[in-house]
Amino acid sequence: MAAKKDNQLKTVEETNESVSTITYANEVIATIAGMAVADVEGIAGMVPNPGAKIGGKNKNVTKGIKVEVGPEEVSCEIYVLIEYGRPIQKVAVEVQENVRRSLETMTGLHVVRVDVHVQGVSFEKENSALTAGAQNARLTGETAEKPAEKTEDEA
Repeated sequence: MAAKKDNQLKTVEETNESVSTITYANEVIATIAGMAVADVEGIAGMVPNPGAKIGGKNKNVTKGIKVEVGPEEVSCEIYVLIEYGRPIQKVAVEVQENVRRSLETMTGLHVVRVDVHVQGVSFEKENSALTAGAQNARLTGETAEKPAEKTEDEA
């Protein structure tokens, strides 16, 4: 009879272990993924959903991220803008790897997939560099056109 009590006790212990669970809100997973995306060089911003107006970076890190969370696995869809001149394939793969690593490290969940949807290319940095270069050229041109004032020694 002692053997039966031991078996019953183990069953109760096993049942208690399987009752304990940890769940993650979709927003938590999306926030972790968003922070991982923001760490990747070449990302100009996120797009809220397909067909939405393309804009720059936003303080809301979950913008542009859809997640599905199961008891032991997670999958993500990420909608991004890539900076012009960056290799799109390389940036997208880096996003996938960084998101996968961050989610698995922080949550212990198995990441089934990370789909990256490139929604556009941003020219903001290139345009701001051209604008700054043009301004510098104008300033340089203005100083070159002005005759140098003579100092007292030259007079």
